[in-house]
Amino acid sequence: MDDISVMICDDSALMRNLIGRIVDETTGMTVCGKSENGQDLLEKLKNTKPDVILLDIEMPVMNGLQFLKKRKELNIDIPVVILSSVATEGAAITIECLERGASDFITKPGASVTLKIGEVTNEIIEYVASYGGAYATAHGKQIPQPEFFSHQIKLKEAERFVLKKKGDEAAKAASITKSDVVPESWFKPKVKEPVIIKPEREGGKIELIAIGISTGGPNALREVFKSIDPNLKQPILVVQHMPAGFTAEFANSLDNICPLKVTEAKDGEPILEGHIYIAPGSFHMFVDHKPLGNFIRLSQDEPRNGHRPSCDVLFESVAKIYQNHALGVIMTGMGRDGAAEITEMRKQGAWTLGQNKDTCIVYGMPKVAFEMGGIQKQVALAEMANEINTLAKEHLYA
Repeated sequence: MDDISVMICDDSALMRNLIGRIVDETTGMTVCGKSENGQDLLEKLKNTKPDVILLDIEMPVMNGLQFLKKRKELNIDIPVVILSSVATEGAAITIECLERGASDFITKPGASVTLKIGEVTNEIIEYVASYGGAYATAHGKQIPQPEFFSHQIKLKEAERFVLKKKGDEAAKAASITKSDVVPESWFKPKVKEPVIIKPEREGGKIELIAIGISTGGPNALREVFKSIDPNLKQPILVVQHMPAGFTAEFANSLDNICPLKVTEAKDGEPILEGHIYIAPGSFHMFVDHKPLGNFIRLSQDEPRNGHRPSCDVLFESVAKIYQNHALGVIMTGMGRDGAAEITEMRKQGAWTLGQNKDTCIVYGMPKVAFEMGGIQKQVALAEMANEINTLAKEHLYA
């Protein structure tokens, strides 16, 4: 079994060492090199072939944005995940990195970095496993399945819990970390026949489209929305797992390439036709029915499936209010957020689509939804916009 190889580029020696330790302490990953700026990184890439690059933005000699420009000029296809404290202060810079070809981003902690690096450990493991894993597999490496890395994330969460708590709960959590059994299924794709669901009613006219997406989402949504029908009437509500402070800029960047209006959702605003609403980071988004129409509501209730915003929260409200008059779409992402409630949408008679395995960065959320019987049709990313356009036109409400 091969490791996912990681290159870390950051001008802080402390940060390089902290991130490197997280990677090297995760089974199935290894640090293949470290660089202190973009120019140094380019030199190292001549002799080193990582599966993913973790890239700082603010660096001397050549910063992250300049490296991304050179990366495009040199046709370097290694995925890049932005990892920088400047991201929390400059969302526009981070989104510009995505526009220049970065795959995704993680916000590293600011003050007391050694105390707070644990807060982003899970994200580092998830993103390295997702983007690096996809690249490694495409280039012939044999690496573990996503479940293997998800399990390691749970183990590290248990370890942190043990350090903070005492008593029976801590002892129970500690016992989890002692598990050394590695199921064979973590190294070979599992094949599971989907459940067959008989909807309570036939699919009706589509009045609203709801999309749930996570890891791999920023670029996937750009792919879909640049090709969305400019005459599409149905409103689109999107939950993209993204931290607070970034979704407004992300919505603006989508608005620049999408023929429909894209904005960050606001609490209490009416849902208008031909408009795309992005759930704000750190807020659940759901539909609220009123006598005068349907409105967007936001809340900071507890995370669901480990996420806020949660795809399940949105899909649950759509299933309840729209029943068979909606289209649900679940796309690339680790875990199972959205799977249960898009399945409920299907039970109510809604139309449903899932991104297929071959085009997902992580075939997690759509895989679970498909196995639960919640997906009518699996679609390649390149065909997703056309599939949405066709269904929306064929089943346009009066």
